[in-house]
Amino acid sequence: MLRAYRGQPVDHMPVWFMRQAGRSLSEYRAVRMHSNLFEISRSPQLAAEVTIAPVRRLGVDAAILFSDITVPLAAIGIDLEIKPGIGPVIAQPIREPADLRRLRPFEPEQDAPYVTEAVRLLVRELEVPLIGFAGGPFTLASYLIEGGPSRTHTRTRALMYGNPRLWRSLLDALAGIALASLRAQALAGASALQLFESWAGILDPQTYRTYVLPSTVPIFRGLADLDVPRVYFGVGTGELLADMGSAGADVVGVDWRVPLDQARMRLGRKVATQGNLDPAACLAPWEVVRERVTDVLRRAGASAHVFNLGHGVLPETDPEVLRRIVDLVHQHDVITPEGAAVDL
Repeated sequence: MLRAYRGQPVDHMPVWFMRQAGRSLSEYRAVRMHSNLFEISRSPQLAAEVTIAPVRRLGVDAAILFSDITVPLAAIGIDLEIKPGIGPVIAQPIREPADLRRLRPFEPEQDAPYVTEAVRLLVRELEVPLIGFAGGPFTLASYLIEGGPSRTHTRTRALMYGNPRLWRSLLDALAGIALASLRAQALAGASALQLFESWAGILDPQTYRTYVLPSTVPIFRGLADLDVPRVYFGVGTGELLADMGSAGADVVGVDWRVPLDQARMRLGRKVATQGNLDPAACLAPWEVVRERVTDVLRRAGASAHVFNLGHGVLPETDPEVLRRIVDLVHQHDVITPEGAAVDL
Protein backbone atom coordinates (compact mmCIF):
# COMPACT_ATOMS: atom_id res chain seq x y z
CA MET A 1 0.00 0.00 0.00
CA LEU A 2 2.79 2.41 0.86
CA ARG A 3 4.41 1.76 -2.52
CA ALA A 4 1.14 2.54 -4.28
CA TYR A 5 0.74 5.73 -2.24
CA ARG A 6 4.20 6.77 -3.45
CA GLY A 7 3.46 5.92 -7.08
CA GLN A 8 5.87 2.98 -7.14
CA PRO A 9 5.28 -0.38 -8.90
CA VAL A 10 3.21 -2.95 -6.98
CA ASP A 11 2.53 -6.66 -7.53
CA HIS A 12 -1.18 -6.25 -6.74
CA MET A 13 -3.48 -3.33 -6.13
CA PRO A 14 -3.83 -2.66 -2.39
CA VAL A 15 -7.24 -2.22 -0.78
CA TRP A 16 -8.72 -1.02 2.48
CA PHE A 17 -12.10 0.48 3.41
CA MET A 18 -12.96 3.71 5.14
CA ARG A 19 -14.87 2.97 8.36
CA GLN A 20 -13.74 -0.64 8.10
CA ALA A 21 -13.02 -0.67 11.84
CA GLY A 22 -16.66 -0.34 12.80
CA ARG A 23 -20.26 -0.23 11.73
CA SER A 24 -20.67 -3.52 9.87
CA LEU A 25 -18.46 -5.87 11.92
CA SER A 26 -19.97 -7.98 14.68
CA GLU A 27 -16.69 -7.64 16.60
CA TYR A 28 -17.19 -3.86 16.73
CA ARG A 29 -20.84 -4.09 17.67
CA ALA A 30 -19.96 -6.37 20.57
CA VAL A 31 -17.58 -3.73 21.92
CA ARG A 32 -20.15 -0.95 21.40
CA MET A 33 -22.64 -2.79 23.58
CA HIS A 34 -20.53 -1.75 26.57
CA SER A 35 -18.64 1.36 25.41
CA ASN A 36 -19.45 4.47 23.40
CA LEU A 37 -17.22 5.89 20.68
CA PHE A 38 -15.27 8.24 22.95
CA GLU A 39 -14.75 5.51 25.54
CA ILE A 40 -13.29 3.22 22.88
CA SER A 41 -11.11 6.01 21.48
CA ARG A 42 -9.77 6.81 24.97
CA SER A 43 -8.88 3.19 25.70
CA PRO A 44 -5.75 2.14 23.77
CA GLN A 45 -6.61 -1.54 24.26
CA LEU A 46 -10.18 -1.19 22.97
CA ALA A 47 -9.14 1.08 20.11
CA ALA A 48 -6.47 -1.42 19.09
CA GLU A 49 -8.91 -4.33 19.29
CA VAL A 50 -11.42 -2.62 17.02
CA THR A 51 -8.70 -1.41 14.62
CA ILE A 52 -7.22 -4.89 14.17
CA ALA A 53 -10.55 -6.73 13.69
CA PRO A 54 -11.09 -5.84 9.98
CA VAL A 55 -7.50 -6.70 9.11
CA ARG A 56 -8.02 -10.21 10.46
CA ARG A 57 -11.56 -10.57 9.13
CA LEU A 58 -11.25 -8.99 5.68
CA GLY A 59 -7.60 -9.35 4.72
CA VAL A 60 -7.19 -5.66 3.87
CA ASP A 61 -3.77 -4.14 3.19
CA ALA A 62 -3.95 -1.46 5.88
CA ALA A 63 -5.50 -0.64 9.22
CA ILE A 64 -6.86 2.78 10.08
CA LEU A 65 -6.79 3.89 13.70
CA PHE A 66 -10.17 3.70 15.40
CA SER A 67 -10.87 7.19 16.66
CA ASP A 68 -12.89 10.24 15.61
CA ILE A 69 -11.98 13.56 14.02
CA THR A 70 -13.53 15.38 17.00
CA VAL A 71 -11.33 13.66 19.61
CA PRO A 72 -8.75 16.53 19.68
CA LEU A 73 -11.55 19.08 20.10
CA ALA A 74 -12.97 17.23 23.09
CA ALA A 75 -9.45 16.82 24.46
CA ILE A 76 -8.89 20.60 24.59
CA GLY A 77 -12.17 21.17 26.38
CA ILE A 78 -14.80 21.71 23.69
CA ASP A 79 -18.09 20.48 25.13
CA LEU A 80 -19.29 17.97 22.55
CA GLU A 81 -21.15 14.70 22.45
CA ILE A 82 -21.42 12.16 19.67
CA LYS A 83 -25.09 11.25 19.61
CA PRO A 84 -26.09 7.94 17.99
CA GLY A 85 -27.75 8.48 14.64
CA ILE A 86 -26.82 12.17 14.63
CA GLY A 87 -23.08 12.69 15.03
CA PRO A 88 -21.03 15.31 16.89
CA VAL A 89 -23.18 17.84 18.75
CA ILE A 90 -21.50 20.98 20.11
CA ALA A 91 -23.00 22.48 23.29
CA GLN A 92 -21.73 26.02 22.60
CA PRO A 93 -21.19 26.71 18.89
CA ILE A 94 -18.50 29.13 17.76
CA ARG A 95 -20.11 32.20 16.22
CA GLU A 96 -18.23 35.24 17.58
CA PRO A 97 -14.55 36.27 17.86
CA ALA A 98 -14.66 35.79 21.63
CA ASP A 99 -15.59 32.14 21.09
CA LEU A 100 -12.12 31.47 19.67
CA ARG A 101 -10.70 31.62 23.18
CA ARG A 102 -12.06 28.12 23.72
CA LEU A 103 -9.84 26.82 20.90
CA ARG A 104 -6.44 26.50 22.54
CA PRO A 105 -3.54 24.66 20.84
CA PHE A 106 -3.66 20.87 20.96
CA GLU A 107 -0.82 19.14 22.81
CA PRO A 108 -1.18 15.45 21.82
CA GLU A 109 0.94 13.83 24.53
CA GLN A 110 -0.67 15.91 27.27
CA ASP A 111 -4.25 16.25 25.99
CA ALA A 112 -4.78 12.85 24.36
CA PRO A 113 -1.95 10.45 25.27
CA TYR A 114 -4.32 7.52 24.68
CA VAL A 115 -4.19 8.18 20.92
CA THR A 116 -0.43 7.87 20.56
CA GLU A 117 -0.43 4.97 23.01
CA ALA A 118 -2.94 3.15 20.80
CA VAL A 119 -0.76 3.85 17.75
CA ARG A 120 2.32 2.43 19.45
CA LEU A 121 0.39 -0.63 20.56
CA LEU A 122 -0.95 -1.23 17.07
CA VAL A 123 2.40 -0.78 15.35
CA ARG A 124 3.77 -3.57 17.54
CA GLU A 125 0.90 -5.93 16.70
CA LEU A 126 0.04 -5.19 13.06
CA GLU A 127 1.66 -6.75 10.01
CA VAL A 128 0.17 -4.13 7.69
CA PRO A 129 0.60 -0.34 7.66
CA LEU A 130 -1.39 1.76 10.13
CA ILE A 131 -3.10 4.91 8.84
CA GLY A 132 -3.49 7.85 11.21
CA PHE A 133 -5.94 10.64 10.50
CA ALA A 134 -7.36 14.01 11.45
CA GLY A 135 -10.28 16.23 10.48
CA GLY A 136 -9.80 18.98 7.94
CA PRO A 137 -10.27 22.60 9.06
CA PHE A 138 -13.43 23.23 7.02
CA THR A 139 -15.13 20.08 8.29
CA LEU A 140 -14.27 20.75 11.94
CA ALA A 141 -15.28 24.39 11.54
CA SER A 142 -18.65 23.32 10.18
CA TYR A 143 -19.37 21.18 13.24
CA LEU A 144 -18.25 23.97 15.57
CA ILE A 145 -20.28 26.68 13.86
CA GLU A 146 -23.43 24.70 13.08
CA GLY A 147 -23.45 23.00 16.47
CA GLY A 148 -23.61 19.60 14.79
CA PRO A 149 -24.00 17.93 11.39
CA SER A 150 -25.65 19.95 8.62
CA ARG A 151 -26.88 19.22 5.12
CA THR A 152 -26.51 22.81 3.92
CA HIS A 153 -23.73 24.24 6.16
CA THR A 154 -25.63 27.53 5.97
CA ARG A 155 -24.28 29.12 9.16
CA THR A 156 -20.78 28.02 8.22
CA ARG A 157 -20.88 29.63 4.79
CA ALA A 158 -22.58 32.74 6.16
CA LEU A 159 -19.76 33.26 8.67
CA MET A 160 -17.16 32.46 6.01
CA TYR A 161 -18.50 35.15 3.68
CA GLY A 162 -19.60 37.63 6.33
CA ASN A 163 -16.60 37.60 8.65
CA PRO A 164 -13.55 36.44 6.69
CA ARG A 165 -11.14 37.54 9.44
CA LEU A 166 -12.85 35.38 12.06
CA TRP A 167 -13.11 32.57 9.52
CA ARG A 168 -9.39 32.61 8.75
CA SER A 169 -8.50 32.71 12.44
CA LEU A 170 -10.79 29.76 13.12
CA LEU A 171 -9.46 27.67 10.21
CA ASP A 172 -5.84 28.44 11.05
CA ALA A 173 -6.45 27.31 14.64
CA LEU A 174 -8.10 24.09 13.45
CA ALA A 175 -5.31 23.49 10.94
CA GLY A 176 -2.83 23.75 13.80
CA ILE A 177 -4.83 21.17 15.77
CA ALA A 178 -4.93 18.81 12.78
CA LEU A 179 -1.21 19.18 12.12
CA ALA A 180 -0.29 18.53 15.76
CA SER A 181 -2.50 15.44 15.83
CA LEU A 182 -1.15 14.03 12.57
CA ARG A 183 2.49 14.64 13.48
CA ALA A 184 2.03 12.92 16.83
CA GLN A 185 0.47 9.86 15.18
CA ALA A 186 3.30 9.64 12.64
CA LEU A 187 5.99 10.03 15.29
CA ALA A 188 4.29 7.27 17.28
CA GLY A 189 4.60 4.95 14.29
CA ALA A 190 1.70 5.50 11.86
CA SER A 191 2.84 4.66 8.32
CA ALA A 192 0.46 6.99 6.45
CA LEU A 193 -1.78 9.94 7.31
CA GLN A 194 -5.20 10.93 5.97
CA LEU A 195 -6.87 14.33 6.27
CA PHE A 196 -10.65 14.00 6.17
CA GLU A 197 -12.06 17.21 4.66
CA SER A 198 -15.39 15.45 4.44
CA TRP A 199 -17.75 18.34 3.77
CA ALA A 200 -15.71 20.64 1.52
CA GLY A 201 -17.70 19.36 -1.46
CA ILE A 202 -20.41 21.87 -0.56
CA LEU A 203 -18.12 24.60 -1.93
CA ASP A 204 -17.38 25.75 -5.47
CA PRO A 205 -13.73 25.76 -6.63
CA GLN A 206 -13.16 29.50 -6.26
CA THR A 207 -14.60 29.55 -2.75
CA TYR A 208 -12.51 26.53 -1.78
CA ARG A 209 -9.36 28.19 -3.12
CA THR A 210 -10.10 31.45 -1.29
CA TYR A 211 -11.39 30.23 2.07
CA VAL A 212 -10.08 26.69 2.67
CA LEU A 213 -6.92 25.96 0.69
CA PRO A 214 -4.77 28.63 2.42
CA SER A 215 -5.29 26.90 5.77
CA THR A 216 -4.87 23.41 4.32
CA VAL A 217 -1.55 23.76 2.52
CA PRO A 218 0.35 24.35 5.81
CA ILE A 219 -0.94 21.03 7.15
CA PHE A 220 0.60 18.98 4.35
CA ARG A 221 3.71 21.17 4.29
CA GLY A 222 4.10 20.63 8.03
CA LEU A 223 4.21 16.86 7.51
CA ALA A 224 6.68 16.85 4.62
CA ASP A 225 9.75 16.22 6.77
CA LEU A 226 8.30 12.98 8.15
CA ASP A 227 8.49 11.11 4.81
CA VAL A 228 5.04 9.59 5.45
CA PRO A 229 2.48 9.39 2.60
CA ARG A 230 -0.22 12.03 3.00
CA VAL A 231 -3.79 11.41 1.80
CA TYR A 232 -6.48 14.07 1.25
CA PHE A 233 -10.13 13.05 1.09
CA GLY A 234 -13.50 14.74 0.70
CA VAL A 235 -17.04 13.79 -0.33
CA GLY A 236 -18.64 15.35 -3.41
CA THR A 237 -15.37 17.04 -4.30
CA GLY A 238 -15.27 16.18 -8.01
CA GLU A 239 -15.18 19.85 -8.98
CA LEU A 240 -12.42 20.48 -6.42
CA LEU A 241 -10.06 17.68 -7.43
CA ALA A 242 -7.58 19.87 -9.30
CA ASP A 243 -7.35 22.26 -6.35
CA MET A 244 -7.15 19.45 -3.80
CA GLY A 245 -4.32 17.98 -5.83
CA SER A 246 -2.40 21.23 -5.36
CA ALA A 247 -2.70 21.19 -1.55
CA GLY A 248 0.46 19.13 -1.09
CA ALA A 249 -0.88 15.61 -0.48
CA ASP A 250 0.67 12.55 -2.12
CA VAL A 251 -2.75 10.90 -2.61
CA VAL A 252 -6.22 12.31 -3.26
CA GLY A 253 -9.35 10.34 -2.45
CA VAL A 254 -12.01 10.12 -5.14
CA ASP A 255 -15.63 9.43 -4.24
CA TRP A 256 -18.00 7.56 -6.57
CA ARG A 257 -19.46 10.57 -8.37
CA VAL A 258 -16.58 10.97 -10.81
CA PRO A 259 -15.28 8.03 -12.91
CA LEU A 260 -11.72 7.31 -11.87
CA ASP A 261 -10.17 7.93 -15.28
CA GLN A 262 -11.85 11.34 -15.44
CA ALA A 263 -10.67 12.10 -11.91
CA ARG A 264 -7.12 11.24 -12.98
CA MET A 265 -7.37 13.73 -15.84
CA ARG A 266 -8.44 16.44 -13.41
CA LEU A 267 -5.67 15.61 -10.95
CA GLY A 268 -2.85 14.96 -13.38
CA ARG A 269 -0.10 12.43 -12.74
CA LYS A 270 1.48 14.23 -9.82
CA VAL A 271 -0.58 12.40 -7.18
CA ALA A 272 -1.84 8.88 -6.59
CA THR A 273 -5.55 8.18 -6.10
CA GLN A 274 -7.68 6.22 -3.67
CA GLY A 275 -11.29 5.06 -3.49
CA ASN A 276 -14.04 5.37 -6.11
CA LEU A 277 -16.49 2.51 -5.38
CA ASP A 278 -19.99 3.60 -4.34
CA PRO A 279 -20.54 2.22 -0.80
CA ALA A 280 -24.13 1.39 -1.73
CA ALA A 281 -22.88 -0.93 -4.48
CA CYS A 282 -21.78 -3.31 -1.72
CA LEU A 283 -25.46 -3.93 -0.94
CA ALA A 284 -26.21 -5.19 -4.47
CA PRO A 285 -26.04 -8.82 -5.69
CA TRP A 286 -22.47 -10.06 -6.08
CA GLU A 287 -22.64 -9.97 -9.89
CA VAL A 288 -23.28 -6.23 -9.69
CA VAL A 289 -20.59 -5.70 -7.05
CA ARG A 290 -18.06 -7.55 -9.20
CA GLU A 291 -18.96 -5.48 -12.25
CA ARG A 292 -18.60 -2.19 -10.36
CA VAL A 293 -15.31 -3.20 -8.75
CA THR A 294 -13.92 -4.35 -12.09
CA ASP A 295 -14.90 -1.04 -13.68
CA VAL A 296 -12.89 0.89 -11.07
CA LEU A 297 -9.93 -1.41 -11.60
CA ARG A 298 -10.14 -1.00 -15.37
CA ARG A 299 -10.31 2.78 -15.12
CA ALA A 300 -7.33 2.82 -12.74
CA GLY A 301 -5.19 1.40 -15.54
CA ALA A 302 -1.52 2.20 -15.05
CA SER A 303 -2.12 4.92 -12.47
CA ALA A 304 -1.02 4.54 -8.85
CA HIS A 305 -4.23 3.65 -7.05
CA VAL A 306 -5.36 2.23 -3.71
CA PHE A 307 -8.78 0.62 -3.97
CA ASN A 308 -11.34 1.87 -1.44
CA LEU A 309 -14.93 2.99 -1.19
CA GLY A 310 -15.86 6.53 -2.12
CA HIS A 311 -16.97 7.05 1.48
CA GLY A 312 -17.39 4.91 4.58
CA VAL A 313 -18.73 1.36 4.85
CA LEU A 314 -22.51 1.41 5.36
CA PRO A 315 -23.73 -0.26 8.57
CA GLU A 316 -25.87 -2.79 6.69
CA THR A 317 -22.96 -4.03 4.57
CA ASP A 318 -22.24 -7.76 4.76
CA PRO A 319 -18.56 -8.20 5.80
CA GLU A 320 -18.39 -11.26 3.56
CA VAL A 321 -18.96 -8.98 0.56
CA LEU A 322 -16.08 -6.78 1.67
CA ARG A 323 -13.86 -9.85 2.00
CA ARG A 324 -14.79 -10.96 -1.52
CA ILE A 325 -13.99 -7.48 -2.85
CA VAL A 326 -10.54 -7.71 -1.26
CA ASP A 327 -9.95 -11.05 -2.95
CA LEU A 328 -11.19 -9.73 -6.30
CA VAL A 329 -8.93 -6.67 -6.16
CA HIS A 330 -5.93 -8.75 -5.18
CA GLN A 331 -6.51 -11.15 -8.08
CA HIS A 332 -6.72 -8.39 -10.67
CA ASP A 333 -3.82 -7.96 -13.09
CA VAL A 334 -1.89 -4.81 -12.28
CA ILE A 335 -0.42 -2.62 -14.99
CA THR A 336 2.81 -1.25 -13.55
CA PRO A 337 3.98 2.30 -14.28
CA GLU A 338 6.50 0.73 -16.66
CA GLY A 339 3.55 -0.66 -18.65
CA ALA A 340 4.02 -4.39 -18.05
CA ALA A 341 1.08 -6.38 -16.73
CA VAL A 342 1.75 -8.42 -13.62
CA ASP A 343 0.04 -11.78 -14.06
CA LEU A 344 -1.35 -12.95 -10.76
